[in-house]
Amino acid sequence: MNTKVSASDQTRPKTAIVGSGFLGLTLALRLTEIGHDVTIFETSPEIGGLASVWQIGDLTWDRHYHVVLLSDSYTRKIIEEVGLKDEFKWVETKTGFYTDGKLLSMSNTLEFLLFPPLDLISKFRLGATIFYASRLKNWRALEKVTVEQWLTKLSGRRTFEKIWKPLLKAKLGEAYKETCAAFIWATIQRMYAARNSGLKKEMFGYVRGGYANVLKRFSEVLEEKGVDIRLNARVEQIEKRKNGEVQLVAQDLSGQAAPETFDKAILTCPANIAAKILPQLTETEKQKLENIRYLGIVCASVLTKKSISEYYVTNITDETPFTGVIELSALVDKEEFDGNALIYLPRYLSPDDELFDRTDDEIEEYFLGSLEKMYAHFDRKDVVEFKISRVRQVFPLLTIDYSKSVPAKETSIENVFTVNSSQITNGTLNINETVQLAEKFFEETFAKAV
Repeated sequence: MNTKVSASDQTRPKTAIVGSGFLGLTLALRLTEIGHDVTIFETSPEIGGLASVWQIGDLTWDRHYHVVLLSDSYTRKIIEEVGLKDEFKWVETKTGFYTDGKLLSMSNTLEFLLFPPLDLISKFRLGATIFYASRLKNWRALEKVTVEQWLTKLSGRRTFEKIWKPLLKAKLGEAYKETCAAFIWATIQRMYAARNSGLKKEMFGYVRGGYANVLKRFSEVLEEKGVDIRLNARVEQIEKRKNGEVQLVAQDLSGQAAPETFDKAILTCPANIAAKILPQLTETEKQKLENIRYLGIVCASVLTKKSISEYYVTNITDETPFTGVIELSALVDKEEFDGNALIYLPRYLSPDDELFDRTDDEIEEYFLGSLEKMYAHFDRKDVVEFKISRVRQVFPLLTIDYSKSVPAKETSIENVFTVNSSQITNGTLNINETVQLAEKFFEETFAKAV
């Protein structure tokens, strides 16, 4: 078993954290609070992981689209802790559907009842499905059936094709066919909880300045507490030495790699990368880590002078190169974007999909050409900048009986842990789930020993 060290010990335990996403940052904050000397190793030139930011036009904004729900208690708490409680802004948003070549609104009960693609019986079955899923507690039973089978049985084939399928493809791409029903259960639970946590409206939130503001403040708080954040530091190997110390080897930008010793190490990187970094794992542990299947994303950010719709999210039932249109400027005040509109065009797909290898120019032509067909008023001359993010490993695919194959957090290497998104078995990957994973791991492994 791993030894647990409290702040009352004479020496401060040295802990290495691999990865600076919200998982790693939250763990760093909690460990410093109980007296650990923490060093974060991050491969990229900036912190944040999937929540990192970049430059688009003259703005610094989120690389991928993010939203905070009223029910996202873990996200709200951690942002409040770093001093940004008053920076939240809550907005009532609208939802659109692009189906059969037409843009339709489905933002309230009346629009739902009038929604042309579904007859009255189909609408009733859809509403009953959502209500049933929101009340269901035994999510493990849903691991044994595919999401398509479960939703078709409850809602009917037409409702699945016209509503559920585009929603699933928006998040899973074609991998929805292999996904278990626990995925959609978790999605419905999160959205339903948001409405029950406050106003009975679709209220979404963001932090003024985006995650650039959050991450800047988070890093300041950690540095004030003595956390050493090392960017452009790729961890190559972690091993347990005979004297009980954990040796970590990280490579910097110059290609130099120097070993350092720690008392503990926590890897928050994707499962297959953790398997490569930890050569002393058992073959069974390595296999579990390597068997996790991830979905990736190609996501375009379009900064444009004009909005294309009033909808924060537009779900798409027709064939398009992207699986949804997220107009962040329908949620975020345009003053944040110097009066411009910011639109995200995501496509979730397998890590080996050929789209990852297309050039930026090819993807831009592919995506903008489709936008022109969908929105007659869209003019690419209004585009200020088009920028593409490619991430081959975003979140694990929840296949049948997924929870049985999840890697353990505690490894056979004493004082070395793997904590990553593959261990989110009954949720959807978002910042709230990530922070919750960090909090629970800390509570179970470290806090009880203090």
